[in-house]
Amino acid sequence: MQTPLATPVPVLRLPRGPDGFSRGFAPGGRRAPLKPGPPAAQEPAEPREQRARAALRERYLRSLLAMVGRQVSFTLHEGVRVAARFGAADLDIANLYVSQLQTPIGVQAEALLRCSDVIAYTFQP
Repeated sequence: MQTPLATPVPVLRLPRGPDGFSRGFAPGGRRAPLKPGPPAAQEPAEPREQRARAALRERYLRSLLAMVGRQVSFTLHEGVRVAARFGAADLDIANLYVSQLQTPIGVQAEALLRCSDVIAYTFQP
């Protein structure tokens, strides 16, 4: 038996643009792209901080991508150092999946490291 099709979602039609042919918003309206503004030195601190945070997050995510399949050394709390082959991170980047984890008391085939326990990590690209 086939399941009935769900009711389609209504389509929102945008108003005609200022030229009469396109649909969208006026070029000088609230949602228009920002024009080049003052130099970065006079820019408010909030957008600069937001861009800096975005750049740091992108670098962090790229480093996680570069670590996949590589041997990584982790520094944990209390100065504990472990090494493992990096596998993946979960969606929230709260846990790191590693294999062949070399700890001071032996080797673990597979493990999850909590990111809150990791102080630093290094790897050779």
